[in-house]
Amino acid sequence: MNHLQKKTAVITGASSGIGAATALELARHGVNIVAAALDQDGLDRLVKSIKAEGGEAVGLVTDVTRLEDAQALAKYATETFGSVDILINNAGLMLFSSWSDVVWEDWNKMVDVNVKGYLNAIAAVLPGMLEKKDGQILNMASVAGHQVDAGAGVYSATKFFVHAMTESMRKDLGVNKGIRVNTISPGVINTGWADKVSDPEGRKVAQELTKIAISPQDVASAVVYALNQPQNVTVNDLIISPTRQNW
Repeated sequence: MNHLQKKTAVITGASSGIGAATALELARHGVNIVAAALDQDGLDRLVKSIKAEGGEAVGLVTDVTRLEDAQALAKYATETFGSVDILINNAGLMLFSSWSDVVWEDWNKMVDVNVKGYLNAIAAVLPGMLEKKDGQILNMASVAGHQVDAGAGVYSATKFFVHAMTESMRKDLGVNKGIRVNTISPGVINTGWADKVSDPEGRKVAQELTKIAISPQDVASAVVYALNQPQNVTVNDLIISPTRQNW
């Protein structure tokens, strides 16, 4: 059964990778898509692709680290489709480095996007969900939120935060308000992230990992599974990783 038909989903980080694949897959299940990212060209391509398949989609350039941008996104979604039924917090940065490199700027970028960006989007859509006593929030997490590697300390910390935040939201919003909140924890995915790692040694490690990686489409399918459940069912955390990933 399709429980997603005619719902409206706001997806951050939607111009490429997991976000774009998820937007396309949800649109195929009848979901109205409001795609958000910094990349206007990427958003335009995504919206065009969804509409070419007969779906409904709009895009809005959004910096999730700015609360006012997140609020404008929620307002735009509501004005366009009537409500926000689903939020997928997906925009994120994964930057590897050794602690001895002291890459302070990378640390702060990850905290701003992976933590504050999620909180901003939640703050923007939650009042509307509380008003209608319904909604779903999916926070994209990571296997790095279950275990820690020496070269991914800050990234892992942000994903541990996401897990803790989501569990608290489940116990509050889910139990008391009927708003379902859950996480997907992907393993290594080939989204082009390895080439963005600034530390040379970290980039080599990342590029090796991508050789066993799963695709964004694999994660998109997991997202649809997690969201496409009856009202009384919440998939709390779904881990999806490459068969050959040993951590």
